[in-house]
Amino acid sequence: MIKVMGKAGRVLRQVLEDYSISQTKLANELGIGRSNVYRWVNEVRDPNSETVLDIVKALEGISPEAAIQFKQLYMNSEP
Repeated sequence: MIKVMGKAGRVLRQVLEDYSISQTKLANELGIGRSNVYRWVNEVRDPNSETVLDIVKALEGISPEAAIQFKQLYMNSEP
């Protein structure tokens, strides 16, 4: 799989918007600062593969439907 900068961030932004999940709520669930989530969502940095898995787990804790959508969009999105 080719790593593309911003792919996870674009997908994450869409899922957070679709499910009305704040960056702060996701950051709290992940146990990190909101600035990290901000960087991903605004495509300043892309989370690594381990962090993508952590995002899925955190989303599952907030909204299982959001986690499903994130996985589907992430796996099917174009670079």
